[in-house]
Amino acid sequence: MPLPVNRNASPEGRVSAVVRERVPLLPQPKYWLLWAIVLSAVVLAIGFTVKTVPGVTTSELGVDQDLSLHHIAALTALAMTINTLFGPVGGACVIFVIALYLFAVRKSLVRTIMFVLVACSGWAASEVFKLIVARHRPNPALLFDPLAPETGSNSFPSGHTSFAVALAFALYFLVRGTRWATFTAWAGAVVAVVVAWSRLYVGVHYPSDVTASFFAATAAVIAMAGLWNRYAPRVLERRPLGSAEGDAAVQDATPGLAIADGTTEGRGA
Repeated sequence: MPLPVNRNASPEGRVSAVVRERVPLLPQPKYWLLWAIVLSAVVLAIGFTVKTVPGVTTSELGVDQDLSLHHIAALTALAMTINTLFGPVGGACVIFVIALYLFAVRKSLVRTIMFVLVACSGWAASEVFKLIVARHRPNPALLFDPLAPETGSNSFPSGHTSFAVALAFALYFLVRGTRWATFTAWAGAVVAVVVAWSRLYVGVHYPSDVTASFFAATAAVIAMAGLWNRYAPRVLERRPLGSAEGDAAVQDATPGLAIADGTTEGRGA
């Protein structure tokens, strides 16, 4: 049920009540911080294991070499498109377009901020783990057909895959509670797996890199959800986005978006 608004309260009080109602609370495990720490520990355990245990990297390179021997034009085009679309520049453009839609069309600054933070959390996590583990990428000279030769100690985990996983979570959070929730969840999972495959196909990551990306991005999203639920309502109460009447009008104009108590409004539910 929507939170009650006291009509006799001051304008500031009414604004605060409406803002609290409009802040979407994200799903999170009960012990969210512990889950984030455990998943991060799993990522680090995988990273240091594959980097230090003799023979692991060589056997993983065999997967990349096998894929490099069997490139097909259509799959190559798909993999290279993913390489651009989920890379730093392409990913930033994807986030910008969706954020612009949420802000300019759906008139929801709160959900715009929420989406950007969740979507970027995967990238942020991958960069942190890359600095810690510092695993070198597959040597393109050892591949039959290197499609996008890259070198350096930034192989573990995959930033492209981490971004795809976090983006899937962010989009699901936007439509949670609507008819699109199940489709978005499955579509996001499929896209993330395809992105992971593409990084092996292109030859710039090892299998353990992309596998660990799912754990890294999930840990980041869980941490972000916990921090959002804990602090976002407090911050937004102190910085109301407009008048009570204006916020109520915007809420009526944005059907199908989940609100704080887990219900939805509009015909999209």
